[in-house]
Amino acid sequence: MAETTNSTGTLTPEQVERWLVDKMAYKLDVEPAKVDVDMYFDEFDLDSTEALVLSGELEKWLGFELEATALWYHPTISDLSRHIA
Repeated sequence: MAETTNSTGTLTPEQVERWLVDKMAYKLDVEPAKVDVDMYFDEFDLDSTEALVLSGELEKWLGFELEATALWYHPTISDLSRHIA
């Protein structure tokens, strides 16, 4: 996996998680505190288009492409955040 960096260095799982939580909260129109990081992505009731848009936004933010199976093998915000970082 490519090293994930930002302007201050390597991203932490907490930074990736915060980004994902903020995006999910916005898309679901809820407060970030209401987003369960251990809930499976498919339980968020996102349609396939919304999931693809979220994935694309994440890749743009990260600066690299995720493997196609990333959300399959890391199906929660918590799992995916640790995998990316």
